[in-house]
Amino acid sequence: MLRPWELKISLNSNSEKSIYLQIADEIIEAIKTGKLVSGSALPGTRKLANLLNVNRNTVIEAIDVLIAEGWLISVERKGTFVSDILPKKAYIKTSTKETNKIYEISNPILNFDDGLPDSRLAPMKELARAYREIFNRKSRWQIMGYSNEFGDIEFRKAIVHMLNFKRGMNITTDEICITRGSQMAMYLASYAIFNSGDFVIIENPGYKPAWETFKNAGAKLLPVNVDSDGLIIEEVIALLESGKRIKAIYVTPHHQFPTTVTMSLKRRVQLIELSNQYNFIIIEDDYDNEFHFGQRPILPISSFDTAKNYIYIGTLSKIVAPALRIGYLISNSEIVKKVGKHRKMIDVQGDNIMEEAILQLINDGEIKRHLKRTTIIYKAKRDYFESVCEMYLKGKAIYNKPEGGLAFWIVPNKEVDVIFVADQLLKKGIKILTPENFSFDKPVSGFRLGYASLTEDQIKQGILAISAYL
Repeated sequence: MLRPWELKISLNSNSEKSIYLQIADEIIEAIKTGKLVSGSALPGTRKLANLLNVNRNTVIEAIDVLIAEGWLISVERKGTFVSDILPKKAYIKTSTKETNKIYEISNPILNFDDGLPDSRLAPMKELARAYREIFNRKSRWQIMGYSNEFGDIEFRKAIVHMLNFKRGMNITTDEICITRGSQMAMYLASYAIFNSGDFVIIENPGYKPAWETFKNAGAKLLPVNVDSDGLIIEEVIALLESGKRIKAIYVTPHHQFPTTVTMSLKRRVQLIELSNQYNFIIIEDDYDNEFHFGQRPILPISSFDTAKNYIYIGTLSKIVAPALRIGYLISNSEIVKKVGKHRKMIDVQGDNIMEEAILQLINDGEIKRHLKRTTIIYKAKRDYFESVCEMYLKGKAIYNKPEGGLAFWIVPNKEVDVIFVADQLLKKGIKILTPENFSFDKPVSGFRLGYASLTEDQIKQGILAISAYL
């Protein structure tokens, strides 16, 4: 192990940049200039806080950012070290005699995903500990048998409590089914409510995997445009009055996919009134409710007392890690029974061991702490993303800083062939989503750029490259 770095960090209390980001940037600069090399150990957070004369929580925030961006790694019971594989554009001096040479460390392709969390932040140590404790129980043999198709009852109780307490809902355990992610929930909902020839209203642009699921269940799609207040209700009314057999409407009202806009309260109320009048189901996909940076997220449409016909779909996969498929479907007990019946045909049951492990993290407060920590990190990345847009896209595109979610929606000021731009960027090692990922027919001129899984250097590099085509 290399000896701890000789600390030399200058902080400016009058700077607009937060103290924890100043600390993080100073450490990054030390890595880039070779003062800190791979494997170097950093002082503990308590010692670092004393040396810098700052609150320990400030140092912890800085270290969390550096770990999230790939500059540092944390080794249990050993400490924090400079990573062996550094982010793209990290230049380090060699420790050989060729001290004047600088090498660039390359990572795989830079990918602006649709808004995925950073899997490096997943609470893997805590999850592994929960698994060990489950398998060390005296009654561990019981978890190896079949379980309920609706999910572990204690886990369902925990999710019901969370939804009732934090999202203003009023549901019971008979109205929830745990699924392997939100996409399975969408599939089960489709086969529970649609018959061949039914119509479903969708947002345009919107979430195409849901569209494909509806079509596979026999439903026909009716697109409705989206503006700054969400789904345009006048277009919905026109379709309802057309005489078509409309069974449902699919919406992402909290942070619309892909535009990130929030449906206004007025339109939410109008949609509920129309649902009650015309007897169609509101399928509400609340895919990233937890990631909200304002005072409080807007409550779901499904939480309104007047909402009678709804299916509410959520996920824990983005909270913990995308690879851990945990979602849930909420509706009346009749629809949930249909969902459970179909679920048994394709999956018999959920992952009850995973459900018990996540339940333990919930009960231990680990999920709450993890969300608090990652929200700080994602908020800082969101603010940095906006600052880079101000630097390179101002006057070239419209971009509004979202109050939540993990992606930006960028609309060029002039007509741009987004497919051509995407092709050119891919040649440079930068991948972006193209219109066919969210357009119903005519390609939408816009970019959905996820930022959470990228480092600041990657964000800057990507936006700079995009700006050349706008």
